[in-house]
Amino acid sequence: MEGLCLFRLLRKNAVGLIGLAAFLLGSPALAEDWVHDRAQAGDFALAAEGLAARIVTDAADHEVVRIAAADLRRDIATVSGAAEGGAGQVWIGTLGHHAAIDRLVAAKRIDVGKLKGAWESFLIVTIDRPAPGVPRALVIMGSDRRGTAYGAYELSRAIGMSPWHWWADVTPLHRDALYVAKGVQRFGPPSVKYRGIFLNDEDWGLVPWAAGTYARDEKPLGPKTYEKLFELLLRLKANLLWPAMHKVTRPFNADPANAALADRYAIVMGSSHAEPMLRNNVGEWTAPAEDFDYLKNPDGVRRYWGERVTANAAYESVWTLGMRGIHDSGMVGPKTIEDRRATLERIFADQRAMLGKAGISEAPQVFTPYKEVLDVYRAGLKVPDDVTLMWPDDNFGYIRHFPDAAERARKGGSGVYYHLSYLGAPLSYLWLSTTPPALIRQEMGRAWDKGARTLWVVNVGDLKPAELGTDYFLRMAWDVDGVRGKAVDKFVEEWATETIGAAVAAPVAAILRDYHRLNFTRRPEHLQWYLPGEKARQSPLTIAQADERLAAFAAMEAAVGRIEPLVAPERRDAFFELVGYPVQASAAANRRFFAAEAHDRLRDSDLAEATRRGEMAHQADAAIGALTRRYNRDIAGGKWRGMMAVEPADGQWRSYRLIPPILPPVDAVVPVVQRASATHETASWTAVSPRDFVAGTGWRLVDGLGRQAEMLAASGTGGRAMAAVTLPAGRWRMVVDMPPAYADRDGDPLRLTIGIDGTDHALITPRETGNRDWAMGVLDNRLSLTLPGELTGGRHDLTVSASDSGVMIEAVRFLPIEADRALH
Repeated sequence: MEGLCLFRLLRKNAVGLIGLAAFLLGSPALAEDWVHDRAQAGDFALAAEGLAARIVTDAADHEVVRIAAADLRRDIATVSGAAEGGAGQVWIGTLGHHAAIDRLVAAKRIDVGKLKGAWESFLIVTIDRPAPGVPRALVIMGSDRRGTAYGAYELSRAIGMSPWHWWADVTPLHRDALYVAKGVQRFGPPSVKYRGIFLNDEDWGLVPWAAGTYARDEKPLGPKTYEKLFELLLRLKANLLWPAMHKVTRPFNADPANAALADRYAIVMGSSHAEPMLRNNVGEWTAPAEDFDYLKNPDGVRRYWGERVTANAAYESVWTLGMRGIHDSGMVGPKTIEDRRATLERIFADQRAMLGKAGISEAPQVFTPYKEVLDVYRAGLKVPDDVTLMWPDDNFGYIRHFPDAAERARKGGSGVYYHLSYLGAPLSYLWLSTTPPALIRQEMGRAWDKGARTLWVVNVGDLKPAELGTDYFLRMAWDVDGVRGKAVDKFVEEWATETIGAAVAAPVAAILRDYHRLNFTRRPEHLQWYLPGEKARQSPLTIAQADERLAAFAAMEAAVGRIEPLVAPERRDAFFELVGYPVQASAAANRRFFAAEAHDRLRDSDLAEATRRGEMAHQADAAIGALTRRYNRDIAGGKWRGMMAVEPADGQWRSYRLIPPILPPVDAVVPVVQRASATHETASWTAVSPRDFVAGTGWRLVDGLGRQAEMLAASGTGGRAMAAVTLPAGRWRMVVDMPPAYADRDGDPLRLTIGIDGTDHALITPRETGNRDWAMGVLDNRLSLTLPGELTGGRHDLTVSASDSGVMIEAVRFLPIEADRALH
């Protein structure tokens, strides 16, 4: 399908697989089959016998094209060791901006019918005798400046240069020769028009690292840091950045060099929902906060916004409209929803007038109904039709609103603001990145299906260690169907092949599957079972259940230990950053918490075991410290010093952050006691898993998500799935576990119909962001719905049906009535 972002190979001769000998020499296996280590008939010699093809750009082309071409030249030399001087040439140019390529087009030697006018698309094509004295050329041609740059970086990726070569120290594996297959490769246009990231909550990683290690000569964050980030975005085929904006960070536009650099790299700049008109209010609004009031001080606010419009009108930007408080807080001034609605509509008109006066009325504009603003929108707020509506998730990966038919018909379309990291209620998660790729696929896939296709932005916190989640999100934004149609394990295995190495890719994918599965049950930053301000209480896990969980983490750690020696030496830093640290640190965090909790539970009844558990907690705490010191001080020669901070990193924002477990005294000697092995109570139940259902029309299995790494998901079109269960004699209560997703909009209940032996029962659960049920649901990643009444032993036939696409079934559990207290 030509309109989708699909990879097309239009040549007749099939490409053979990389030979076994080459594999044994350590050459990286590639998902692409169009770059070879050995010449095949018709191949273009990119690098061979120590000589690389000469790269040619046109001085009339865009600056980003020259930047990408220089990076490709450097990448070819890094991978192959070859220097320019080969007979062939690589022509890199934008349609209409490269004279030699345009002559080929005029001579009808390249068909650009589907490239001309396309958004961010490119061709890679081999041409014989393109010009006098040039026997062959590899032409990389873009429809626009970013399309051309993406083409150059696509070739870099195909030869073995990971987008994460700098940000995750993925050193490329050497290849003696590089040959590009004859024919045409077509890429683009992307599925989503604007695709980007938001650097946020950078106080404890990105800023300390930049200020103290990487860019000590500039106020953080400055051009030296942003240049590395812009390169990464282009290599990931992203085009948009919301820059860091906390008080600790110098506002992006306070240094004009930042915006000029973004333009050189063709990166579209935007700003978060709390920063209208590209203004960082935390660092740039110098008047009292109460004066940021459009009712009391409209002229002052308009001047403030107008200064930025004048300064940045020449750059490619997405302009955030609307108004909130200074830092992610409610609007100052209007008191009622009706007053806020009227004020926002006045603000829209004034902001758009500023853009029109600057000659950029056609520039993309976005409005985000985030937090309290969503209530104003639903109260009838009139948003101009060409403004993109940006729908947020609930900060924990579950999208709160999906466009309805009227919203899908809007000229401005819809977008999504998603989170892989978050500072806020009920508890933050700023340390390790544990959002499963499968959840990204499920929720962003639903958004795509509902018409949110204009702008996707993901909050990545400090970026590290969210490399996999960031990559997955942006690749899906580029090619929704291609990524969504691939099993998550397969995607992760291919990603591990590219970043770690083919020899260990499959076991790495298995480790990361378990990593996401276990931390989906409870994130490391959420290892407390009460909300801030509530009385402390223990987890609902028995000691035996906690030990079972710890054993699963220990198995992951053991697998990491087995794999690490098999990783190529030049990739071991990358392995630690991408796999070793998150796996081992999350395991140690769980060991510390549950060992300390077991100590407290056993102190009065089994002093010897309690003391042993206390020692285990201290050892785990020390392990977290050692792992983090290694990340900050040893990996890549100390390159990342200051980047990694264990949550909570300090005493700020205490009402939103985990309270670490209190560790018992360290000097106690374990008593020598001869005793029988301790036994601990464990709840028992019978469960029906997603795979036990026969999924009829309207249901499908979702791989990679949930405690069992799969869920049964409703499409929202009705239909039934069926299963049968045989219960032992006794009295049983039925519980349905679902993730805390939403129906089409926050506030609407999720509805599920359960049939038991031919009788239907409606299960309805309210979904309202911000209340206690929501808070406990996102911390558990689970809603547990109990069916009224009870069942007796014997066979029972089950059916499930749902008209909401937010309904996913993780498990159906049958608990003995006396075990109701052990629901979790």
